Amino acid sequence: MVHAGELSYCYRNVVNSLGWGGLFMREERQKKKIICVLAHLLEPSSTHCTCHCHHSLCFVLVSPDDSPERMTLRNNSSVTMFILVGLSEPSELQLPLFFLFLGIYMLTMVGNMGLTILIALNSSLHTPMYFFLFNLSFIDLCYSCVFTPKMLNGFVSENTISYVGCMTQLFFFCFFVNSECYVLVSMAYDRFVAICNPLLYTITMSSRLCSLLMLGSYVIGFAGAMAHTGNMLRLTFCDSNVIDHYLCEVLPLLKLSCTSTCVNELVFFIVVGVVITVSSISIFISYALILSNILRIPSAEGRSKAFSTCGSHLTAVALFFGSGAFAYLTTSFPGSMAQGKLASIFYTNVVPMLNPLIYSLRNKDVKLALDKTLKRVLF
Repeated sequence: MVHAGELSYCYRNVVNSLGWGGLFMREERQKKKIICVLAHLLEPSSTHCTCHCHHSLCFVLVSPDDSPERMTLRNNSSVTMFILVGLSEPSELQLPLFFLFLGIYMLTMVGNMGLTILIALNSSLHTPMYFFLFNLSFIDLCYSCVFTPKMLNGFVSENTISYVGCMTQLFFFCFFVNSECYVLVSMAYDRFVAICNPLLYTITMSSRLCSLLMLGSYVIGFAGAMAHTGNMLRLTFCDSNVIDHYLCEVLPLLKLSCTSTCVNELVFFIVVGVVITVSSISIFISYALILSNILRIPSAEGRSKAFSTCGSHLTAVALFFGSGAFAYLTTSFPGSMAQGKLASIFYTNVVPMLNPLIYSLRNKDVKLALDKTLKRVLF
């Protein structure tokens, strides 16, 4: 046992970092050297320490000090609050960006809420295709609410979020994004049955099958969100609390961890890889079969009508998967976080706003149902 005041290599500038237990400090990580750093304690007469070394690893053990001051320092060492950097644009652009994203958010809310209400109120839209569209609009509505209010707050003030709030945002964001991928797969299968087996469409796309497809989408989304969030909860955040993003995303959070993130990175790439691969292959196979069937239709009018029924869904799929894949691929490389944030804006903000427009502007059924609903409400 060695008295703290007698150690010649102690440093006063880390006095507040020691309370109970020990301290590791890594310097020259490239050379993989680990050294001991021990503070000169506030009351050296009442505190003792010992330094144990094994090969290149040294551990400093500090005896407990029961003073309230030291207990307070120890309790405040862990991160309980995160700061969301946002888009990091110049200050003069913050207000214009606030109104821009506020407008996008309002259009998203009005469009998706209006479409869900319209489908619910009109029996003519109670078909499998519109059942899936109802769920797609509901998901877009919910996951826009998960992060957009905090994002807007970041344009007008310092944007902070609690640890619990950050983990909650992460869970629901992953849940709704993963669920949307499989809802789009279900919609592709619906179009495949409608075009390739039109006579069996009503029997094949029964209410039971549609419900099971949606239940499966939400269950898989829940499993993916639990995998990301559960692994994130096991990490320790004890150094920086500044998240280089406008929401609590997996990769920006992993950069702040004091503990190993190898398991988290493996889980992240497995879950994201499976979601993108399974969804993309399923949609590709569905549309490959649809295309081969359409090309066998003899009349040009018939081919045009068949293509028109798939055009909206293809556009939505291309926008969502294209922007999402680009965002995750760019953030996987060092120094590309800024590009990743800009790309993620498209699939988190722009796509949910465009989906109601894509599915309604060229859709005669939706327009007719809207006219009937407005007449019923206004007259």
